[in-house]
Amino acid sequence: MVYNNSYRYKETDHMCDVICDEPSLLQMISRFGIPLGVGDQTVRQVCEAHGVDTLTFLSVANFIRRGARGAADSIENVSVACLTSYLKQAHSYFLDFQLPAIRRKLLEALDCSQPGEVSYLILKFYDDYMSEVRKHMQHENRKVFGYVEQLLQGRRMGDYSISQFARGHNSIDVKLQELKNIIIKYYAPTEQAELLNNVLFDIFTCETDLRIHCQVEDDIFVPAVEILEEKVGVQQNDVPAEEEEKRPEDTLSEREREIVHCVVCGLSNKQIAEQLFISLNTVLTHRKNIARKLNIHSVAGLTIYAIVNKIVNIDELQNK
Repeated sequence: MVYNNSYRYKETDHMCDVICDEPSLLQMISRFGIPLGVGDQTVRQVCEAHGVDTLTFLSVANFIRRGARGAADSIENVSVACLTSYLKQAHSYFLDFQLPAIRRKLLEALDCSQPGEVSYLILKFYDDYMSEVRKHMQHENRKVFGYVEQLLQGRRMGDYSISQFARGHNSIDVKLQELKNIIIKYYAPTEQAELLNNVLFDIFTCETDLRIHCQVEDDIFVPAVEILEEKVGVQQNDVPAEEEEKRPEDTLSEREREIVHCVVCGLSNKQIAEQLFISLNTVLTHRKNIARKLNIHSVAGLTIYAIVNKIVNIDELQNK
């Protein structure tokens, strides 16, 4: 089957058609623990057979295919446990397979026998980069995923929150961009040219893969964990289950109240993202949820709501 650019994968699509439509999903499927040999089964049938949450699988698949617009409407349906497992598997793939494989190819393609030579410096540059990525991902495995596992058990770890992770979360593909530019511009191989071209292609692929991985963390994982934090926060305040069920649909979370404050004070979405240390797509997701909860779609309407609910005072608006 051929899908058009606006199509979103559905649970009734055949998994085989999905893979053929977007071959880059092969790595994603592996990280969800789904092997090949899917036959004519649908996405839902394959996911259920391997214990994978179907809606989480579709959120990531549509994000990879269509960017943030492919997942923005489904954040509330994401299984944080399933997504965390997926991200852990991705870390294992990068650290234990992809990055070491690129290093082996670099070592074979470059003449690194003489310290100070360009080839030696390229390999050293790559080794330093691998060390940075390992440190980055091991921190996430230990601190961030450990925190999320506590949340999934209904407990909070001290005063830590996922927003702290989001504020310090930087893309880890930038140095690969530098590396490939250095090789292309400044290294002229006398031998093994085909090997070097091959490893350069692998670096391009890895760079894209790492960038998408970080975007999944920013635009799906962080918003999904924020929702989980709200649920656990309510439980920690000892609100009875019956009372929680009766919680008004228009009640905003603290993060949503912050965003309302920023909006009525005249900040753009980009400025809000920078001020709150979250991604632009996370801001857009929150604004969509705010509009749905309040049924208010204009800044003027939000301004009235913010004044009435003491999110902002009139003096702030007059001085903006």
